[in-house]
Amino acid sequence: MTKILFVCHGNICRSPMAEFVFREMAGKRGMGALFHAASAATSGEELGNPVHQGTREKLRAVGISCADKRAVRLRPDDYRAWDLLLGMDSYNLSNMRRIFGGDPERRMYRLLDYSAHPRDIADPWYTGDFDATYADVCEGCGALLEHLLRGGLRPE
Repeated sequence: MTKILFVCHGNICRSPMAEFVFREMAGKRGMGALFHAASAATSGEELGNPVHQGTREKLRAVGISCADKRAVRLRPDDYRAWDLLLGMDSYNLSNMRRIFGGDPERRMYRLLDYSAHPRDIADPWYTGDFDATYADVCEGCGALLEHLLRGGLRPE
């Protein structure tokens, strides 16, 4: 089983969206049992809060539930617990390196590093554009899933 932790700043918008989209994609292909996905924050600002209303509404509109998800914070011991730690943007990766003291085993990437067009995923907390974030998350999760099914962990 491949363990994947999606990470963003507050764990209320992008990373829970990626967690639940990835689970849905893997499940629809009958491969849900091959992966364990979760999400966490690099900051403590939103700890215990539910998923942002904009993310909940976008996921609900496409038939994905994120009920009962609450923001949790990334911990130093998460580095060893997860096979992949996927930040939504470069700033997240910088904070992850600080929390973990680096990335000696090359487990940390941006989600869209798996796509044909590597880039950051904009934070809808600031942009208000949950549709654009969802499109980027779907692109990244789809590319990640294909990559993992071909047997790779690191982006090419």
